Amino acid sequence: MDSLTHVVLGAAIGTAVLGRKVGPKAALWGAACATLPDLDVLIPYGDPVRDFTFHRAASHSLFWLTLAAPLLAWAIARLLRQAGGTFREWWLLTWLALVTHPLLDAFTVYGTQLLLPFSDHPVGLGSVFIIDPLFTVPLAVGLVAAMRLRTRAPASARRWNTAGLALASLYLGWSVFAQSQAQAAIERTLAATPLAGAPALATPAPFNTLLWRVVVMDTDGYREGYYSLFDDSGTVRLEHHPSDNALLEPLRGDWTVQRLAWFTKGFYAAGTADASVRVASGSASSVSQLLGLVETAAAADSLPARDGQPVVMTDLRMGQTPWFVFSFVVGEREGNTVRPVTPRQVPSQRPPVTLLSWYGTRIWNDGK
Repeated sequence: MDSLTHVVLGAAIGTAVLGRKVGPKAALWGAACATLPDLDVLIPYGDPVRDFTFHRAASHSLFWLTLAAPLLAWAIARLLRQAGGTFREWWLLTWLALVTHPLLDAFTVYGTQLLLPFSDHPVGLGSVFIIDPLFTVPLAVGLVAAMRLRTRAPASARRWNTAGLALASLYLGWSVFAQSQAQAAIERTLAATPLAGAPALATPAPFNTLLWRVVVMDTDGYREGYYSLFDDSGTVRLEHHPSDNALLEPLRGDWTVQRLAWFTKGFYAAGTADASVRVASGSASSVSQLLGLVETAAAADSLPARDGQPVVMTDLRMGQTPWFVFSFVVGEREGNTVRPVTPRQVPSQRPPVTLLSWYGTRIWNDGK
């Protein structure tokens, strides 16, 4: 989820655990602890694919965060020993603020390696969009009300904060139910077709859980469509998009290609791009891409053969055709030869603002 949501959730948890004893400091430290796991973005792992796939790894492990919680709590309790709160209370606050961060992230589609060091499986339920006001706003309203009422009506303050946490939790439960309805529509659509049983996913369109983007993998590409919970048909209209996965066959032994195939859980596309396509000088975050703050250069400048074609591998889970968030140059085709290259990230094009109004219209109108 976005950083603001993690901050608000951590502050609400801090207020629930120690707000009565230490006041706003509990919210402040809850917010700080909830932010810590995402500081792994400051760690350079060596190339854009490593940065992409090692984010939400060890720093988001429930095991490692649980081990870190008492040490962090001890430091906070020592620092604030005059403010109140026992070590156990600070331990509970710290642990909850830390572990709820990756648990919340696991509801998005990106992939969070919750179970390290026992398993590196990237958990990505994909039932909420990375920014969802219907999750964040109740938390924020409850927290603000609690801060305003904490001195003159402490009981009401606790109820407001608890209500915000409860509503946000219920919304996560709703998102899982809504996703199951979209998945059922996919099954109905593919039943009795050659694609029955094909890998398929449903992820929410931006900022809501009523409209769902559907991706179904095909032998020569993928199919994409949208399903609204208000659609009368109960099925999904899918549009085919080609993918030249044969380009990756000579690269199957390459760590970069293997890593992306694993991290995307098979939801990827491959193709060639013009040598003039722009690539980032380093790793490009989704926020920097949206703001147009990515420094780029022509892909040809980083390819061994000046007349070669970049081979691009795209994560199909985030974004939509043709505006995907994560694409990487993983190889170079020169004639009939395809060879691996040092990976470079291809920044996504910003989708038009009018797309947001289309989402709103599509929720209520299935196009019939």
